[in-house]
Amino acid sequence: MSKATSPRMRKVRILATLGPASNTPEMIEKLFRAGADAFRINMSHGDQASKIELIEAIRALEKRTGRSSTILADLQGPKLRVGKFADGKVELITGKAFRLDRDKTPGDATRVELPHREIFVAIETGARLLLDDGKLVLRVTDHGDDWIETRIEVGGMLSNNKGLNVPDVVVPMAALTDKDRSDLAFALDQKVDWIALSFVQRPEDLAEARLLIQGRAALLAKIEKPSAIDRLEEIVEQCDGVMVARGDLGVELPPESVPPLQKRIVEVSRRLGRPVIVATQMLESMITSPSPTRAEVSDVATAVYDGADAIMLSAESAAGAWPVESVAMMNSIAEAVERDPMHGDRVHFTVTLPDPTTADALAEAAKNIAHTVSAAAIICFTTSGSTARRVARERPSVPLLVLTPRQETARRLGLLWGAHAVFTKDVESFEAMVAKAKRMALRHHLAKAGDRVIIIAGVPFRTPGSTNVLHVVRIIGDELKGYGG
Repeated sequence: MSKATSPRMRKVRILATLGPASNTPEMIEKLFRAGADAFRINMSHGDQASKIELIEAIRALEKRTGRSSTILADLQGPKLRVGKFADGKVELITGKAFRLDRDKTPGDATRVELPHREIFVAIETGARLLLDDGKLVLRVTDHGDDWIETRIEVGGMLSNNKGLNVPDVVVPMAALTDKDRSDLAFALDQKVDWIALSFVQRPEDLAEARLLIQGRAALLAKIEKPSAIDRLEEIVEQCDGVMVARGDLGVELPPESVPPLQKRIVEVSRRLGRPVIVATQMLESMITSPSPTRAEVSDVATAVYDGADAIMLSAESAAGAWPVESVAMMNSIAEAVERDPMHGDRVHFTVTLPDPTTADALAEAAKNIAHTVSAAAIICFTTSGSTARRVARERPSVPLLVLTPRQETARRLGLLWGAHAVFTKDVESFEAMVAKAKRMALRHHLAKAGDRVIIIAGVPFRTPGSTNVLHVVRIIGDELKGYGG
């Protein structure tokens, strides 16, 4: 890195989606200055060529600021849609029958094509079909190999190619479409840091993506299907991070069931040591208004109190009228919550008992020692990022400075709670490690003369999974002499 940048003292991370309102290098920098820690590129919109410029702008910002940049590419996933209507749209009348079939003939008020064979295989009598983001509701009364008869429970206008949700059954669809495979290959070529997989229903859905990625990026599972909740722990164990995608989750489930599920997903992710992002409609009104509703502020605050690793802006930063203000508002809310003296207690409502490993024992000890001796920071040396994730899982009260010789590790840690990751040369000895930890704590303004810092690492160095050292040292204050400040 070209220079040291003071880390954000806020622990929760802000993930900002880029789009038409924020697709220039100038706007991306403004979002960063306002508080964005990582950037989401939505592969559902635009072509691949336009994404190259976004990625280059983010990496250029990394060089200017000296802070590792984090890019998440969000794959579209399998979108279910009905076919077309002869007149472009129809009105479905509550109580009437409506048929979905494989006939490509344009539809009318009695039927329409459903071009997804998998649904006909999986559907069951009594299941619901939700149309146009849940605005219309059909109930299955009968079905065959290529037809589904339904009763319209909630009617309304339905137009061409509107989306379809099937909340009550697991649809045996491949998690990756042809478009997703193309977008995934492109994103890996561009060296993005995270790949988000949409509409995950079961742990097996992650297998193909994991095989194609081959360790070149971290894999994030978006939880937005009720069927995913049934196998939540298995899914979380199979991925590197989790997103609570409340948009589709709120379509397929009653609205009142989403908040407890959000808390459950955050709790399971934290317990299993996976970064978790809370997303969708967090500051929705700021798409058109310069200020959020009080309910939206409370929603963001709740995610911070629950100890989520990151909170996300979607259309607010991608297509809204106030993208920079949306990031600044989210930053202000998060900082206010973390200043609350009760924040630490509330974050620890989720109990994260250590696994019976040396790394977990040391991570828990580092948190406790930091509190007991009022340490200024925990400094973690890591190659893969695993040690940093175990420390962050404990939600320590002090900043976590992560030093890694792998740039891709530093970038992936941009979604990790409390972590300030720095790409730096490796150390060769215990003495060099201690000296470097002291210098970096001073250089990144996390400690001053007289402060104690806690070092956690693995010896021998460059051996992933060997975390076995915890060392407490005091900063003298002259450690940067001869190192250019």
